[in-house]
Amino acid sequence: MADLTTDFLGIKTPNPFWLASAPPTDKEYNVRRAFEAGWGGVVWKTLGSEGPPVVNVNGPRYGAIYGADRRLLGLNNIELITDRDLFMNLEEIKRVKADYPDRAIIASIMVPCEEEAWKAILPLVEDCGADGIELNFGCPHGMAERGMGSAVGQVPEYIEMVTRWCKQYYSKPVIVKLTPNITDIRLPAAAAKRGGADAVSLINTINSITSVNLDSMAPEPTIDGKGTHGGYCGPAVKPIAMSMVSEIARNPETQGLPMSGIGGVTTWRDAAEYMALGCGNVQVCTAVMTYGFKIVEEMISGLSQWMDEKGHTNTSDFVGMAVPNVTDWQYLNLNYVAKAVISQDDCIKCGRCYAACEDTSHQAIAMSEDRTFSVINEECVACNLCVDVCPVENCITMEVMKPGEVDPRTGKVVSGDYANWTTHPNNPGAVAAE
Repeated sequence: MADLTTDFLGIKTPNPFWLASAPPTDKEYNVRRAFEAGWGGVVWKTLGSEGPPVVNVNGPRYGAIYGADRRLLGLNNIELITDRDLFMNLEEIKRVKADYPDRAIIASIMVPCEEEAWKAILPLVEDCGADGIELNFGCPHGMAERGMGSAVGQVPEYIEMVTRWCKQYYSKPVIVKLTPNITDIRLPAAAAKRGGADAVSLINTINSITSVNLDSMAPEPTIDGKGTHGGYCGPAVKPIAMSMVSEIARNPETQGLPMSGIGGVTTWRDAAEYMALGCGNVQVCTAVMTYGFKIVEEMISGLSQWMDEKGHTNTSDFVGMAVPNVTDWQYLNLNYVAKAVISQDDCIKCGRCYAACEDTSHQAIAMSEDRTFSVINEECVACNLCVDVCPVENCITMEVMKPGEVDPRTGKVVSGDYANWTTHPNNPGAVAAE
């Protein structure tokens, strides 16, 4: 039986599934229910400075992007950090941690970019018994306009400076939450590491406007006739997040820096993919806001079953396993040749593959009068578009040509000689031409 116990920065939890700092972790009631459902840890909704709490809008706070079946693909959130008193939050953290000592509680913090502000709040957080802190350098709306959130996260020098303050005035693990609203994610990650960060978490939400109401002519969600940009999250951001995670994992400056993966985690498979790219655990938000806390049960059982099938006894067995296979385009093996193959037994004759290939690709699929679809090998470049648009899983597959076979498209023999290929020093496991 696979052991899902996770050790992240010395913080041990029964599984790698944590709740991200967001509305689901806003109060004691929520967090207790989450732990009862089986979550391994939570990052408490972001705390602010002592004094009057922020004021959130009393109206719609979310915009949505849906798939064709109305499955929620993304949320645009304009809610700010906690609007509850700092000391009330700290007391609740202390009580919950005392009752659930085997679960992780991380306090997310956002205060002005001033040493005295951080020096004031950190001892208070230390006293509440949280297992660590997460520095919210990613919020793209509301707080950013006040010189916090992504306004700090977009300036590597500020990240390094604030992280140093936190390591100076706080004794437990410091996690830096990175904003994706930046050109090169490696720069803030490297700054966090220079500042002494124990880990980074990513990604925070993406600056966005999800829709415009064409009757009121205002962005949604709309508050009294006006709308604003917010933070975009959910399954739609997962590809962006995983790319950024992989960049940090294979960058020489940040290689080995522990990461907590965030962005569209909905199933155990999503979590396993993040972990294969180097994340020690994952954080979840939109999936819980869509399906409720008990979704973690499926995540736990699914990951456990997959680990058993693969022979992994602990989550650490596969963390980072995919990193050596992430490379840059110029290091891909150009001797590799594949062709599309259509299973006539599985084909439902919808014609999507034909339309996509004929109109937008390489005219490599033929359609007979009785709507039988077949691949024209001489034209197929194995672009995979037909596989992606086919509604039947595994109806179209890519078959790799063997060395020595003649590629019907080029008339050349597929090469099996890799004598002139070598492992590129900056991309372990990848092949590159000399």
